Amino acid sequence: MKTNPVVLTAAFDQALAYAAALHRYQQRKLTGVPYVAHLMAVAALVLEDGGGEIDAIAALLHDAVEDQGGLATLQAICDRFGQPVADLVWGCTEPPRLASRTWRDHKRQYLAQIAQASPAVQRIMLADKLHNVRSLWGLLQQYGPGVWQHFSGGQENTLWLYGEYAKLFETVRPSWMTTELQQLTLALKVSD
Repeated sequence: MKTNPVVLTAAFDQALAYAAALHRYQQRKLTGVPYVAHLMAVAALVLEDGGGEIDAIAALLHDAVEDQGGLATLQAICDRFGQPVADLVWGCTEPPRLASRTWRDHKRQYLAQIAQASPAVQRIMLADKLHNVRSLWGLLQQYGPGVWQHFSGGQENTLWLYGEYAKLFETVRPSWMTTELQQLTLALKVSD
């Protein structure tokens, strides 16, 4: 079933190059895979789910503020790609954890942020969480349970968080991506 095709312009190319430059020295956990692979995967999932070019650009940049420069990076994104992209990126940005908050309380706050976000932000965040859980599943298959020590929440909290993401997206954004997120989250718990 064909939908209206999305035509990616030079703006997408520029965003991909910018994201690759911003995250040049960042790697995925354990593997050393360049971080840009994650960003491209999230953008691909967003496009496969019916997102447009602005959504895909924001998907490429969804971790830029959090990981690569904070509000100065957000302003640079706005200047380069426009306010709509900057708004989506900001909606995806997890705020820094306050010292007074537990890890779970901080994640609950982020879950509430996603629940209140626009449908476009929710699509990007669902794609992000789906790619992350796919990667986690692969790491566990390749390296075994020692993988959990590389996650700040450890095994128990990480499994709890993915369960919460699965419940949240079932409520706010049921889709094929939500179904896959739920299946992989269940597989992680069963393989525990």
